[in-house]
Amino acid sequence: MRRRNCLKFALIVPIVGCIVCVLGAVGVRTIWGQGLETIRVDGRDRTYIVHTPDSYEPATPIPLVLVLHGGGGHAENAQKMSEMNAVADREGFIVVYPNGTGRLTYRLLTWNAADNCCGYAHDENVDDVKFIRELIEQVQQDYAIDPNRIYVTGMSNGGMMSYRLACELSDVIAAIAPVAGAFNLADCEPTHPISVIIFHGTADEHVLYEGGESLKSVDGERIDQPVSAAVDFWTAHNGCTAEPTTTESGSIVTDTYTDCSTGAEVTLVTIEGGGHAWPGGKRGSRQGDEPTQEINASEVMWEFFAAHPRG
Repeated sequence: MRRRNCLKFALIVPIVGCIVCVLGAVGVRTIWGQGLETIRVDGRDRTYIVHTPDSYEPATPIPLVLVLHGGGGHAENAQKMSEMNAVADREGFIVVYPNGTGRLTYRLLTWNAADNCCGYAHDENVDDVKFIRELIEQVQQDYAIDPNRIYVTGMSNGGMMSYRLACELSDVIAAIAPVAGAFNLADCEPTHPISVIIFHGTADEHVLYEGGESLKSVDGERIDQPVSAAVDFWTAHNGCTAEPTTTESGSIVTDTYTDCSTGAEVTLVTIEGGGHAWPGGKRGSRQGDEPTQEINASEVMWEFFAAHPRG
């Protein structure tokens, strides 16, 4: 069973007879076409795309992966950039691509991801944590989801949001995989262990690897924490040893912290010379950095996710 993305048709073709409203635990939910779905949270219509693999059987619970777009992007952009659908089809998990919020319905969307980021969602103090929690609950009602295998990844602002979700939804999420995102949270008190795999390029000019003011921010002045701050926090939270196992392959350097008292794991994948892009995927825009093809982040993070269920 597969729900294909009919977003473009849903936005162009008059919606007659294909709107289904369901009063569920999180409010009124509307399905547009076969791919774009909506739930109402805090008086806002929040939208998302669902992709199910052909192998999906309602009687068999399978993993769920949420992919969060970058700042200024949208769900369809994240779908194309990450190419996660192909991994889901091969490995048998459901992918959900949520939309952030913005002044426009489906463009220039952001996430309220950190103390200083980003855009409309941050300025309006949108409760994106509540949205994602209720979205997961809704998807669990609609599909057979293994509650111990729920994962989140995201690009840039979406990567920052994945950190926030790890802080506030560790009772639900098993692992996260931030891509080119900074850990800009002064307060983070996860209640459970959570495994983390980080992907970041050393030549990223939007979210600097070593931290500091973005050289190409479209969100005004913003000071980001270095990647090392995220590694230090999550290794400490998960009770990991100080020294990682390091491997190198071409421009890819992988530091893995496996000896963690909680059973979780922290991995940092550094792309030497890599820019602000999804490794192994597509450029986020025509002006976006070209992603390295030396490693496929979607495939690597799925292997990490599969090895780290919750509990």
